[in-house]
Amino acid sequence: MNVIDTLEREQLKPTVPDMRSGDTVKVFSKVVEGGKERTQMFEGVVTARKSGGLGECIVVRRVAHGVGVEKTFLLHSPRVEKIEISKRGIVRRSRLYYLSDLVGKAARIKERKTAR
Repeated sequence: MNVIDTLEREQLKPTVPDMRSGDTVKVFSKVVEGGKERTQMFEGVVTARKSGGLGECIVVRRVAHGVGVEKTFLLHSPRVEKIEISKRGIVRRSRLYYLSDLVGKAARIKERKTAR
């Protein structure tokens, strides 16, 4: 066993939810302002999920005040507190970069119904 592999395995978070592109998620991350630290929520649609292992990240997109904002979050970072899945989306692609060209109702994603 490689030393780097064992170190990476220790740092992996066990509580990463099973999410895909098209899902609407809430990402709670720690933000440092001055000397204080607070939790900030960013809610949007997962447009891409990249890499694997310790460097795995998601790109979350939302429209704030008429401007599209995309943020990349490392899933196993200590800055990311938790991730909640709001809605499951029905999409047929793994990367939803076409959403950046769509506006309004055209940018909607159908919701996948889950049995409870």
